[in-house]
Amino acid sequence: MALGSICCAAWFAEMFNATLKPYALMSLALTVWIIYTADHLLDARKIPEPASTERHRFHQKNYSLLLYILLFALLVDLIFVFLLRRIVFQWGLVLSGFIVVYFLTQQYLKYLKELTVALLFSIGVLLPALSLAHEQPVTSDLLFITQFVLTALINLLLFSWYDRDNDRQDKHESAVTFLGDRKSKIVIGSTFVLNSVLMTGSILFFPQLMNSLLIIFFMNAILLWIFIQPQLFKENDRFRLIGDSIFLLPLFHLFM
Repeated sequence: MALGSICCAAWFAEMFNATLKPYALMSLALTVWIIYTADHLLDARKIPEPASTERHRFHQKNYSLLLYILLFALLVDLIFVFLLRRIVFQWGLVLSGFIVVYFLTQQYLKYLKELTVALLFSIGVLLPALSLAHEQPVTSDLLFITQFVLTALINLLLFSWYDRDNDRQDKHESAVTFLGDRKSKIVIGSTFVLNSVLMTGSILFFPQLMNSLLIIFFMNAILLWIFIQPQLFKENDRFRLIGDSIFLLPLFHLFM
């Protein structure tokens, strides 16, 4: 996910004609890793017995070591942050405030957790490019950004769908455990349909975005494959590896 955030940030920077410094991308990657690790450490700490998933057991067993690494990463990230251009730094502070609120209210989010994380991740990868853009986003840009947010949301909902039994066992709440299996499938399927409609509309009315839309299409195609083939992707958490790898697809656009 951290590498994917760099690829997506560079992708949006090219789209909005913004030039990103290397340390801005490094700061973003570190921030994503810090949030991901802190989130898992908090989850692992809440489970009194050995967790039912391998990744949570890993965070339980290596809690102290990971905490020290996280604090070191946070220190390095702060150094990168102070090297950022002023406007990026200012908007980054605002986003940091929302991230702090997320961690403080995480236990109360319940079925809103996936949506909240999707928004924070999307804002994070968009923030450098949008803060440095010379022009305000137009309708086509906003429509495209919406598709990216929905793609990130589908990604997280699918992860919760695959993890639903383990989450129930470990008493973790998610949109899927809240809605139940049947309603969750409907919500995930409906989000795929909504994104497909938006993609179709974008292709018809904004053909200049075709190359970027193809990346979004393949992202969603891979996620749909994961959704309809649980027997293939459940084993060894393949769904998580492949699901996170979709955020590397913008590399193809950057080298085209």
